[in-house]
Amino acid sequence: MILISACLIGINCKYNGGNNALSFLDKLPKCIIPICPEQLGGLPTPRPQAEIVCGDGSDVLEGNAKVITKNGVDVTKNFIFGAEQTLKIAQFCGAKEAILKSHSPSCGSGFIYDGSFKGKLKKGDGVAAALLKKNGIKVITEKELFLNYNF
Repeated sequence: MILISACLIGINCKYNGGNNALSFLDKLPKCIIPICPEQLGGLPTPRPQAEIVCGDGSDVLEGNAKVITKNGVDVTKNFIFGAEQTLKIAQFCGAKEAILKSHSPSCGSGFIYDGSFKGKLKKGDGVAAALLKKNGIKVITEKELFLNYNF
């Protein structure tokens, strides 16, 4: 079983109400479980754009950074709760891997937006990605799919 960001399979759960559907969906493994940590955390769709300020997802989980919307609302608790629910789903299903949306404050792995809402990246993981990794689940982004699967 593999978790996948629901937006990558065409579910309209992205902050702006859209999705990030992959053009090669039919080539993905069929044993996937779609998740959206932000919806699992109780946030609506659409919702204001959010970014991690003063750190990354690991810092958020440790209480040293916050997730703030573009209009200044602190949604840190929602992101942590959504990450915890994502982990519970992974553990229940025995998922050892997750394919998540790059740069997202929830799902980003390796690089996330820097908190300035200017499209700039910084090194780090989103909140859900950080929690999954901390619990031994391999996380890759849709940009790494071709390196990990034969398409």
